[in-house]
Amino acid sequence: QVQLVESGGGLVQPGESLRLSCAASGRIFKIYSMGWHRQAPGKQRELVAVITSGGNTNYADSVKGRFTISRDNAKNTVYLQMNSLKPEDTAVYYCKGRIGVLDYWGQGTQVTVSS
Repeated sequence: QVQLVESGGGLVQPGESLRLSCAASGRIFKIYSMGWHRQAPGKQRELVAVITSGGNTNYADSVKGRFTISRDNAKNTVYLQMNSLKPEDTAVYYCKGRIGVLDYWGQGTQVTVSS
């Protein structure tokens, strides 16, 4: 059994920052990649950023230069530093991990950017 638990969401004003964390626990043999997706009301879930076990990263065009994904392999944790937040970043953010041969999802954390 593997669990992903996110934390760090909240309400901020435009231009401010937030840092999301996602910790994986349970029967973990190998984590190949971890990433963040988001889903805004009435929209499909989309990829925000992903990082491989080797440290390679990929970002959605809409967050490049503002968001940074990182991971602590010793802690099985991935982070998403979000700077210069915009109202259009408002969404539920989900952590996803490719662990072994399966994909696991966290429960989601709400990020709201509003003045």
